[in-house]
Amino acid sequence: MSKDKHLKLWYDTPAGDTWEAALPVGNGRLAAMVFGNPINEVLQLNESSVWSGGPNRNDNPNALKVLPQIRKLIFEGRYKEANDLAVKNIQSERINGMCYQPVGELHLDFMGHQQYRNYYRELDMETAETRTSYMVNGVTFTRSVFASVPAQVIVMHLTASKPGSITFNAALSSLQRSDVAVDSVNQLILSGISGDRDGVPGQVKFKSLVRFKTKGGQVTASGKTVHITGADAVTLYISIATNVVRYNDISASETEQAEKYLERAWNISYNELIKAHIASYRYYFNRVKLDLGTTKATKQPTDVRLSAFANGDDPQLATLYFQFGRYLLISSSQPGGQPANLQGIWNNRMDPPWGSKYTININTEMNYWPAEVTSLPEMHEPLVQMVRELSETGAETARVMYGARGWVAHHNTDLWRITGPVDGIYWGMWPMGGVWLSRHLWDKYLYNGDKNYLQSVYPVLKDAARFCLDFLVQEPSHNWLVISPSMSPENSPSVHPEISIAAGTTIDNQLVFELFSNVINANRILKMDSVFADSLRIARDRLPPMQVGRYGQLQEWLQDWDSPNDKNRHVSHLFGLYPSNQVSPYRTPALFAAAKKTLLMRGDISTGWSMGWKVNLWARLLDGNHAFKLIQNQLTPAGLNQGAQNSGGGTYPNLFDAHPPFQIDGNFGCTAGIAEMLLQSHDSYIFLLPALPDAWKNGRVSGLKTVGGFEITGMRWENGHLTQLKIRSWSGGNCRLRAYDKLQLKGKGKLRKATGNNPNPFFSVPQTAEPMVSEAATLTQYEPAHTFLYDLNTQPGKSYKLKVISR
Repeated sequence: MSKDKHLKLWYDTPAGDTWEAALPVGNGRLAAMVFGNPINEVLQLNESSVWSGGPNRNDNPNALKVLPQIRKLIFEGRYKEANDLAVKNIQSERINGMCYQPVGELHLDFMGHQQYRNYYRELDMETAETRTSYMVNGVTFTRSVFASVPAQVIVMHLTASKPGSITFNAALSSLQRSDVAVDSVNQLILSGISGDRDGVPGQVKFKSLVRFKTKGGQVTASGKTVHITGADAVTLYISIATNVVRYNDISASETEQAEKYLERAWNISYNELIKAHIASYRYYFNRVKLDLGTTKATKQPTDVRLSAFANGDDPQLATLYFQFGRYLLISSSQPGGQPANLQGIWNNRMDPPWGSKYTININTEMNYWPAEVTSLPEMHEPLVQMVRELSETGAETARVMYGARGWVAHHNTDLWRITGPVDGIYWGMWPMGGVWLSRHLWDKYLYNGDKNYLQSVYPVLKDAARFCLDFLVQEPSHNWLVISPSMSPENSPSVHPEISIAAGTTIDNQLVFELFSNVINANRILKMDSVFADSLRIARDRLPPMQVGRYGQLQEWLQDWDSPNDKNRHVSHLFGLYPSNQVSPYRTPALFAAAKKTLLMRGDISTGWSMGWKVNLWARLLDGNHAFKLIQNQLTPAGLNQGAQNSGGGTYPNLFDAHPPFQIDGNFGCTAGIAEMLLQSHDSYIFLLPALPDAWKNGRVSGLKTVGGFEITGMRWENGHLTQLKIRSWSGGNCRLRAYDKLQLKGKGKLRKATGNNPNPFFSVPQTAEPMVSEAATLTQYEPAHTFLYDLNTQPGKSYKLKVISR
């Protein structure tokens, strides 16, 4: 196997018993962690709908009667009493979400392989396939594993350099309540049912089938084990299915479905299977190419490179990590399936950290930050579908708990689309999860420009806004409209550090402002609901403005409670900077400076996913070197980073993100952050190389997308300066470009100096209110670097080439 291709994770030792060293494959529904052990090979198996429990709800109907009293207590500053009342009446009485759970493990035992040499294993991101090779007694053994989207099975292929050399035993095991059997054709069968949780009995039935196709040799069985003896080659077909149809329907036959998948794949040869698999995968993966340069570091195994990255010269590892995030999204989120959860689609525990659920106060959203910009819009579809489903279940929660129209979701959900509070009030009293998720529906429209799509999601957006209209309440100090009760996700001020309940937190104000603005724009585009849009404008004008506190920071709460010693992993009040577009170096310089002060106060070292978010935030602050410093922090072996809080975040040997433990959102966040350093389109223009670090002096990228339907089909830079640019316009319209270098159009067309507002409606940005600034604050004036701003009128489907003429 070649070691000179750069889009590979490769190692010279097996994973052993370390799950975080095994290599992931997936097709959006099925997944496996491949350990690559010569003697006792393990494929740990998942299926995306295997969750504990079954259809259920977790609303607390007591909430409605105490809602006015809780609000009154908050406005009177009696936070402890408000908190205690919410614990008794709003917190879920029993159900706090189900767990994503494993199917089981496939074990392959190779007798006599203890003395191996020339060991090598890899994950090839150009083929979405793991490969393992080693030599025993002069015979080279190879294994490959992939999860096929077209065939809907996991395939493992074993070969040997000498005929008749493949001999092993195969068995299935599971932590679930399950049975293992071998049928008359020597097929392994695992039948099981998912675990109970919070009093909800496990109701997900699953079936896993493993069938062996050999070239030469014999297939026999004894008990619950299949024996392969003296084969030249073996192909394993692994099929898994469940009884889940959708979140409220578990009427499918897991047996019939598993057999259907297996029979269809069985009649396809290995060569045809791998060919179709690679073609299906590359259709997505090959859309984006990135080259940040290559050094001799690429000759080292991936885990060695990871250990050296923070203090070394290895720009290609950043490229590898960027593309690994895209690989993981393709592998864990496919059209028609479930969205990527807290661990994507890979989990080996019955009770994984945080249930491996959907944490929707940042983490689930972060999973999908790279989807549109890195040209994977199809991978976004499962999240969009989940939001549609949450709007169904969340309507009942809004009515029962808060007496509100529309729909609500709190900070967590699961396969069953629960929408009530999850966990204790300190974490669960946040009714804005649905609002944050809703921005993904609008964001997708900004990239695809499809009015039919917008029409289809408009009811979901409208009802999210309708809930906010009903839930907003006037606070007494300024008569602003605020969300109450709520919180700044998973944080509390130093004035009452054990109590998070609050009113009018900055992130809530930003979320409502953005949602109302998006729905107003959707009304304009679809030419409907003008009266409703007017009601949103009136309410939007009464939202609290962002505030700059006494330290010059962007306030997290309505009151100036922020502490310089607060190093919490959440930086929720910077939502307006990223992923939203309410803070700008050119439109809101005071808020821009305050956001920077906040980020400096919070510090760099944190959980893996938090550092991934900060890469994006520093990119939005146009500081490429600081963003790169966060990438170095994130690409540090898990456990080595030490900070004031949240120590140990970083990366595992297989490049999975470490909170710790494993959370996949950090992978996706950093992939989005690298794209954000190279291209931004949130602030009424396309910014070329906005935050390029000194470490990436030379490079090129193609395939990144922007809002308004533009694609960077080629961008090259040398010595830190843009040299070539090629853009394709899929939707037409004005293309406004901002660059640090002076540009000239090659060929037909006219590149002119931009003035006024961008006439392209996809780049429309709502006006952010002037901030309130503390008299004690010392404001640092931000002076943006000189740039050139151009307008280029484009036609749909046409490409445009530009070059740099001066710097």
